[in-house]
Amino acid sequence: MRIAFCSSEVYPFAKTGGLADVSGSLPLSLAALGHQVKIFMPWYKGIEPEKHFDDFATREYQGIEVIFIKNEHFFKRDYLYTTDKGDYPDNLERFSFFSRQILKVLKELNFSPDIIHNNDWQTSLVSMYLKIFYNDDDFFQDTKTILTIHNLVFQGIFNKKDFEHLGISWDYFNMHYLEFYGKINLLKGGIIFSDAITTVSPTYARQIQTNEFGCGLEGVLTEKKDRLKGILNGINYKIWNPKEDDFIYKKYAKSLKAKLKNKFNLQKEMKLAQDKDILLFGMVSRLTEQKGLDILTESIEEMLKKSQLIILGTGDLKYHKKLRKIQKNNKERFSLHIGFDEALAHKIYAASDVFLLPSRFEPCGLSQLISFKYGAIPLVNLTGGLVDTVSDLSKSGSGFTLKKYNRNSLIKLFKRAQRLFKDKKKWNSIVKANMKKDFSWKKAAKQYLNLYQDLSNE
Repeated sequence: MRIAFCSSEVYPFAKTGGLADVSGSLPLSLAALGHQVKIFMPWYKGIEPEKHFDDFATREYQGIEVIFIKNEHFFKRDYLYTTDKGDYPDNLERFSFFSRQILKVLKELNFSPDIIHNNDWQTSLVSMYLKIFYNDDDFFQDTKTILTIHNLVFQGIFNKKDFEHLGISWDYFNMHYLEFYGKINLLKGGIIFSDAITTVSPTYARQIQTNEFGCGLEGVLTEKKDRLKGILNGINYKIWNPKEDDFIYKKYAKSLKAKLKNKFNLQKEMKLAQDKDILLFGMVSRLTEQKGLDILTESIEEMLKKSQLIILGTGDLKYHKKLRKIQKNNKERFSLHIGFDEALAHKIYAASDVFLLPSRFEPCGLSQLISFKYGAIPLVNLTGGLVDTVSDLSKSGSGFTLKKYNRNSLIKLFKRAQRLFKDKKKWNSIVKANMKKDFSWKKAAKQYLNLYQDLSNE
């Protein structure tokens, strides 16, 4: 099959979150299964292509052609979507341009795709433009579109006054298309115009059809439920594998003694007590309420009475302040790093005994999958993709799971982990079983291909 994979960020070229990881891995797995794949993304500042053309530039990445859409005014900026002062005010113009150019460049390349796979609101307009402007174009006669929603919270909502920048008739500004409580909703348009919708886990696909998780689009998604499918994300074991990880202190595959050396070394680097018998919690996350920071910040000091904690991430300023205050009073047990550091992230996975994901909601979650491979037992709230990947240890499962989303339940879970950690034989048995789990992209890629085939056969 010929597949055009469209994303606003792709690892290793540009990244703000999990979207880039998926966009940098899934296309490779699709290509490895024998299909023609081209990746489309903006040409951001700092990217160095190999070949240059009028409207785009290209570069080969692991056997796949990556096409970078040109526009210096829109994309040669210090950030992808937002600065410290807020979102770029012309984001609608930037990504509607990107979406239209993808279709134009596909024709310039003479690459007539069977599938155009779009991701999140930034590329959701590709499906709309295809049906509005190219409906009678033989070049796209057999092309089907898929939109993957990675996090429904982010919808691309803009003021009505910006509608003219979309270049389409005002007939599409109504409740049946792009209008959303008097504003423009690009993701809504993508949902309506796409031939199929996917999310990044089966449970999240069900949850977003409810009032609690639908973010105002539950009605639209329910209408498309027969075209809505949850496919669990995978992880790239070429990047996330302690056996081959150049970022960590000591590489390991099965040896928990080698893992322990990572714990000792990170404790030393973070100026924490080097103690194999103290439980070390780790967290690499956006520091937001979605990720459970509201109940976590209320619970940390109780946890630190008998454990250590290392947190890496950035997010809401109120949580930065709360965490800094807690760290100030617990310097010997709590190491906090506001920002992002790729090397430190890998070290935290390798050193941690328990990995924290007390998320209020979680579309898929990659951290629990990575923590399995690195031998850190995940502690999670059972929501979204965490339901599909983690089961409680009381049921011969793989992690610690919250019974209720509140402070007291989280503290009880911390204490439960502390008690179990004392039984090293049982603990190590759980860790070794988790490390054998396989969440590679191959399985997910086959599920996407089945969906592609079904659409193509319609």
